[in-house]
Amino acid sequence: MSDNEKKVEEELVNEEVVLEETQEETTEVVEEVEELSEVETLQAEIAELKDTYARVHADFENIKKRLEREKYNALDYAQEKFAKDLIPVVDSLGLALKSGESDLPAEELLTKVTEGVELTMKQFLSALEKHGITAVSEDEPFDPNIHHAVQQVDSEDHESGEIVSTFQKGYKYKERTLRDAMCVIAN
Repeated sequence: MSDNEKKVEEELVNEEVVLEETQEETTEVVEEVEELSEVETLQAEIAELKDTYARVHADFENIKKRLEREKYNALDYAQEKFAKDLIPVVDSLGLALKSGESDLPAEELLTKVTEGVELTMKQFLSALEKHGITAVSEDEPFDPNIHHAVQQVDSEDHESGEIVSTFQKGYKYKERTLRDAMCVIAN
């Protein structure tokens, strides 16, 4: 082989090496571009998710504040129905007080006031029952959960542990005892 041929062959080898290096660099650049494209896509998705999160979080906070306001309003006005049902009782008691100014004879006035107080008591108990407050029945057997024995007496008419009389009525709100009935039980 001649020197020229060797030079040409060396140049061809060098060009092939340069071509291979160029191809490798080109491949690396293409891979970097693809990676950059993936990174940009992922960054766009992250930005979108952050925006969605911020909106959902803001909605959640608004709902939370609204529910808290509604809860406090419900607590503030929870007794409204009960109060409305007691207003007629207050009106009846007011009328009973006014009846004292009447010119009726004392015996007739006492009869009418007693009748009015009885009706007012029925009205009041009816309003309480409407809201789940009931009197403990005096006919019930002794139950330490709703009765408080304040005294024990010997009684031929009653069995041991049976209620003889009641000093003070007891009341329940649904199933809970508001006030124990104070009673006397047989020995």
